[in-house]
Amino acid sequence: MASLDARQILQTLVQGFDPVSGEELPAGAVVHRTEVLGALLEAISALEADAERARRGPQLPHPQLPQKMGKAWSTDEEAQLEAAFRAGEALPAIAARHGRTLAAIEARLERLGLITERERTTRNRYVTRR
Repeated sequence: MASLDARQILQTLVQGFDPVSGEELPAGAVVHRTEVLGALLEAISALEADAERARRGPQLPHPQLPQKMGKAWSTDEEAQLEAAFRAGEALPAIAARHGRTLAAIEARLERLGLITERERTTRNRYVTRR
């Protein structure tokens, strides 16, 4: 069999064949298990999504999303945030100036120990509440 890319290998396994020899895999092979087939199909979808993103090329940021959304915080930016917060500046104004969401501002203030989770107006969607 000719050289295959990862997506082709996964698709061949999902179909129940050895990607190198092309022979049918035995009935008891692990690839026939439901959870393994599901994982292979998810991997194929992820590879296809990556390929589609690569075909589209770099995208311009969405005009309604903050410029720095998802970007790492610098030490200098954290210091500016702390100074603005301590000066009593409104959080939405701080968020706009930093190019971040209000949730990001509150999360960073919480991480810096300047507010508590209970003081936040936004919800931390990455933490399961108990």
